[in-house]
Amino acid sequence: MTRFVYIAITLLVLVGCFPSNNLDRKEVLLQGRTMGTTYNIKVIVSSSNDDTKKLKKEIDSALVQLNQEMSTYIEDSELSLINKNTSTQPINVSSGLARVVKEAIRLGELSEGKLDVTVGPLVNLWGFGPEYKPEKVPSNEQLAQTQANVGIEHITLQGNQLTKHIPNVYIDLSTIAKGYGVDLIAELLESKQINHYLVEIGGEMRLKGFKHTGELWHVAIEKPITTERAVQQVIVPKDNAVATSGDYRIYFESDGQRFSHIIDPSTGRPIDHKLVSVTVIHPSSMTADGLSTAMMVMGTENALAFAEKHGFAAYLISKSENGFVEQSTVKFRQYLK
Repeated sequence: MTRFVYIAITLLVLVGCFPSNNLDRKEVLLQGRTMGTTYNIKVIVSSSNDDTKKLKKEIDSALVQLNQEMSTYIEDSELSLINKNTSTQPINVSSGLARVVKEAIRLGELSEGKLDVTVGPLVNLWGFGPEYKPEKVPSNEQLAQTQANVGIEHITLQGNQLTKHIPNVYIDLSTIAKGYGVDLIAELLESKQINHYLVEIGGEMRLKGFKHTGELWHVAIEKPITTERAVQQVIVPKDNAVATSGDYRIYFESDGQRFSHIIDPSTGRPIDHKLVSVTVIHPSSMTADGLSTAMMVMGTENALAFAEKHGFAAYLISKSENGFVEQSTVKFRQYLK
């Protein structure tokens, strides 16, 4: 009798997890371009509520505003104008830019400088910036001159006032802005009482609720190879964000040596270790985005120790002579399918 009651209660709990009247729900896909990449948004709405054209306009408007605040590719964006400004006096910035810079500074300090949003000049020097011209390896003199203007300690934020402590410090939020964009759109959806969705911008994503079928969202982590698109692992993130960083897509080769687009701020050079992919699950896509980049810079052992120390859900793929080696933190394992 006890066993029967236990099973019955379990079934009730499971049924209670699924959205009610699924038959009245449908999945709508909204797509577009932003931040030099694409976005794909799936929302689950009532069949009787098909006002998604208006929703898409609001999404596009929010993303255009984000770009105008944080792009280094738009010459008159708020961030571009700040980078051109050589004043060391406090500058009032928009609430969106302040939010992202604040988190960038926090993660930079937490990672002991491995995430550094002032590393942009080094990224540009290596040819991976707005002009994207990876042609040759910079000289030691060029690296030293550029590195003199790099360091998260060169900027501070108090409220909405940003201060550059050296005139030529250059801020590049590309390691965290896409994640912020995901969070921004997720918050927009939730403000409209849309609580079942998948938001993806350039590979960074945030999920909530269920598909129209009543199933939880599943996410595939890509196998870190350049020759094909293949799945390495499938996860069920539940109501969380997922961000992956890797060095296997964007790189150049010179004299038989491969140079990644991910720059280690402490050396001024592209990373050179066995870690090829890091996936982080976190409630915030912005935070997951920044953390995955920071851990890619750290390398396998340091990244795993960092994630375990701070209780982050992280999944690492490293290369070895015998193929790929997968490692994950204790907190991540609950999301493995």
